[in-house]
Amino acid sequence: MIVTAILATLAAIAVPMISEYARRARTARAIQEIRLLQGEITAFEIEAGGPPADLSEIDRTGLKDPWGHPYQYQRLDLVPKGRWRKDKFLVPINSTYDLWSMGPDGESAAPLTAKKSQDDIIRANDGSFVGRASSY
Repeated sequence: MIVTAILATLAAIAVPMISEYARRARTARAIQEIRLLQGEITAFEIEAGGPPADLSEIDRTGLKDPWGHPYQYQRLDLVPKGRWRKDKFLVPINSTYDLWSMGPDGESAAPLTAKKSQDDIIRANDGSFVGRASSY
């Protein structure tokens, strides 16, 4: 019985640590993949003179984030201003295109202040920031 109590205590300590490690690893992977996509989009821009209309133009439509959701991309000149991603001051976070992962909940909203957007992994400031929306 003492051994069982010790094992239960160790498990109670280890499980949250492992869960936190997995969360950070998934977030890091999403950040790296967004940076990779950003590089591929930049290469496309140089060759074609502008960003792709969608991720299929750089052969990345099937790429999914660590939570199993497709990465979100929108070229800003092809969508209405009301659908642009915006910061807490309602200022667009990018000038040519938005690229993001909807995070673990698989939901997102245009303003980063929305609860659905807080766990998103975003590209902002035209690529100089890639990370959690709650950190932007």
